[in-house]
Amino acid sequence: MGEAVKRVLICAGVLSPALTPAGAFAVEPHAMVLWGVSAEQAEIRLKDGTEILAWDFDAFVGTDEVKFVLRSEAEYDLREDAFESLENQFRIAVPVTPFFDAVAGVRVETPEGNDRVDGVIGLHGLAQQWFEVDLDLFVSDDPSVRFEIEYEGLITNRLILTPSLEIELPLSDDASRDFGAFAPTVEVGARLSYDLIDRLVSPYVGVHYEFALGETADRIRASGGNRDDLFFVAGARILF
Repeated sequence: MGEAVKRVLICAGVLSPALTPAGAFAVEPHAMVLWGVSAEQAEIRLKDGTEILAWDFDAFVGTDEVKFVLRSEAEYDLREDAFESLENQFRIAVPVTPFFDAVAGVRVETPEGNDRVDGVIGLHGLAQQWFEVDLDLFVSDDPSVRFEIEYEGLITNRLILTPSLEIELPLSDDASRDFGAFAPTVEVGARLSYDLIDRLVSPYVGVHYEFALGETADRIRASGGNRDDLFFVAGARILF
């Protein structure tokens, strides 16, 4: 269960008794239909000669026992007027502990060439000390594993520093993504946000650094890309 999901569940639990008319039929908590949209990143990434529009959002609908989730991630080069990456995941999530959901579904993405569809299975939730953790296995002829971790560190009640780490490890050579087997790509970020409207809208600034290692770095250079990039970012977290 991610931080945004936790907030929605808390709000639903607080508001539902007040919104239920006296004498109305009592609905079992696990049967309540919940929904929400959380844009963890909606930002512009800037460096010399490059402007990237990037987003990472989740939308869900369901109950405490099963949820249907859409997750979308993309990087769009505004100067080239083209996507650098685009993927959408359609998943079913079920709780396996009070703080973790198991997920399964499909990923549709557009690397170099034709669209691809992979299976995805994973585990998402809150670890000790409230670290938000995502672990996904993408199942195809060219499988890979992705690990993401993020932490919201309160500086004040409204000012929050959020460091993040994402590692994608290819388990085989994958020419369409410029992946070399067991040579990972890494993304590291730090974003300083301010809760402008409660926790619903939080503008932020920060830095985003991405790099590749080993054969993956060699393949990226050979195709004309950079093995590492450092961006200044500005954007907002949005929850509704």
